[in-house]
Amino acid sequence: MAQTTPTPKPALSALIILAHFHGIAANPADIMHRFSGSPNGDLSETEWLLAAKQLELKAKIVRQPLARLHMASLPALVWCDDGQHFILAKVEHGGADGGKYLIQDLNTQQAIILNSAEFAHRYSGKLILVASRASILGSLAKFDFTWFIPAVIKYRRIFLEVLLVSVVLQLFALITPLFFQVVMDKVLVHRGFSTLDVVAVALLVVSLFEIVLGGLRTYIFAHTTSRIDVELGARLFRHLLALPLAYFETRRVGDTVARVRELEQIRNFLTGQALTSVLDLAFSFIFLAVMWYYSSSLTLVVLASLPAYAFWSAFISPILRTRLNDKFARNADNQSFLVESITAVGTVKAMAVEPQMTRKWDNQLAAYVASGFKVTKLAVIGQQGVQLIQKLVTVATLWIGARLVIEGKLTVGQLIAFNMLSGQVAAPVIRLAQLWQDFQQVGISVARLGDILNAPTESTSSRLALPDIRGDIVFEHVDFRYKADGRLILQDLNLAIRAGEVLGIVGRSGSGKSTLTKLVQRLYTPENGRVLVDGNDLALADPAWLRRQVGVVLQENVLLNRSIRDNIALTDAGLPLERIIQAAKLAGAHEFIMELPEGYDTVVGEQGSGLSGGQRQRIAIARALITNPRILIFDEATSAL
Repeated sequence: MAQTTPTPKPALSALIILAHFHGIAANPADIMHRFSGSPNGDLSETEWLLAAKQLELKAKIVRQPLARLHMASLPALVWCDDGQHFILAKVEHGGADGGKYLIQDLNTQQAIILNSAEFAHRYSGKLILVASRASILGSLAKFDFTWFIPAVIKYRRIFLEVLLVSVVLQLFALITPLFFQVVMDKVLVHRGFSTLDVVAVALLVVSLFEIVLGGLRTYIFAHTTSRIDVELGARLFRHLLALPLAYFETRRVGDTVARVRELEQIRNFLTGQALTSVLDLAFSFIFLAVMWYYSSSLTLVVLASLPAYAFWSAFISPILRTRLNDKFARNADNQSFLVESITAVGTVKAMAVEPQMTRKWDNQLAAYVASGFKVTKLAVIGQQGVQLIQKLVTVATLWIGARLVIEGKLTVGQLIAFNMLSGQVAAPVIRLAQLWQDFQQVGISVARLGDILNAPTESTSSRLALPDIRGDIVFEHVDFRYKADGRLILQDLNLAIRAGEVLGIVGRSGSGKSTLTKLVQRLYTPENGRVLVDGNDLALADPAWLRRQVGVVLQENVLLNRSIRDNIALTDAGLPLERIIQAAKLAGAHEFIMELPEGYDTVVGEQGSGLSGGQRQRIAIARALITNPRILIFDEATSAL
């Protein structure tokens, strides 16, 4: 019979729950023994902070207005002076009732959803924010645009070279208009052919250097940004595989794939002209100084156009961002539906629902194309607006400049040189305005990738790699639910399994049989209680150390698109063939493997599609047995045999 334990006091219970959320084991009796001096047997505010510090948690008390709660780092503890503390898990704004608040009531140990009025009645205004000290450095490296700053610092020498080349290019761009001025005002007036030859040769040399240095700058910049792209791509994949199982179970595969594909947008932006345009724009002040020397009135015309470009971009940007978000959401829906359809193609054909699936795809595709067309239309409007401003500036410069020439305040050569310099000022501005759509897209891409890269991983830095396990498993007062507001799958479970013991667990669907196996593998962590292996709390153990010593055959056996030999020896590619054959014989797979044309070198296809269900299960059993695990889990592993 399941044993029961007294419900912890609210403050203590909150500390235990938040510690478990951050992957830290906490013993209520030990905490109370060390810190509790309150007459009510619970933790005071100061004691709570000291206990959190002892658990390697960083806790901070803040006064957070109700309107700014959505900006807080959740989950957090709402501290009430009357002792009715509760955990705030999630905040959703909007709706007819003004918003919803998901809380954990510490007295009833139940998740409750409150509307704004109900929450305001309970909210004290005092919030205790909690973070794992081991993850603070990771949180400081939150993935957003600031993530690229350390990358720029890392390659600062190369970027300084790019900056130096840009300075030289801008000087060349400054010299060229002066040559044209000399030709118009000196050579043509005085018919100086020798001067013309000198100017032509000098202009040719400058042009050649400009072409070579421009190509060199593009090459260096593209090479460096490609290295940053490789670092980002490698970090993304490592982080993706380090995420807990719950992350993938709460998201559609298509959504995750769509987010990973956003890396391409960032790659195109980094290797494009946007960043070099920013460098060119920085040197525009030098051109403006020279232009002011020629004519202050003409320079004011050019300066007046710059706010016009900025205003137009600011007007278009919010609308464009909204439409880009809609386009991304519809693309993610398409990705999810496509992955789902291909994965379940056998079911689709067996049920003869191809027409229904096709109609749904057509509707979703039409919605995506329409969303993309809206983005294109708005981008065209934005680009044409920029072109209109540019044309107006050209007309104004020509009209005012011609009058100045007629009045003798400006020479023809100076007007031509001024017009060329104004083009050097306007060109990077126009490029940036036209690339604003790319910048908006990259902003969304960074935010979408941030959903992956900012998600907490199965931290191993503070975990212990314990000795080889014997196999004793103990569940102590374990509570578990998949969602914060879902029903308890396991409640106050107490179970002991001795090493070497064979135990079968039966029950109806959804009763928690598979959940038990995943708790043993530390794919999940309990809401309350502990899971012990050889007396060691799995919350303190390195997940990789544990899983290497546990053999698992799941309900759905997925094989990788490799050879049978590689699939059986997945945990150690260097295992000799003799051990692989021995494991296959134990699983009853050796005979059918030898009947295949290439034997153990036969490639099984994607997810083992080249084999039958029973053959896949036997290979999965061999894969589990080859490491000679002390704990062997069969989750309906023989259903296809």
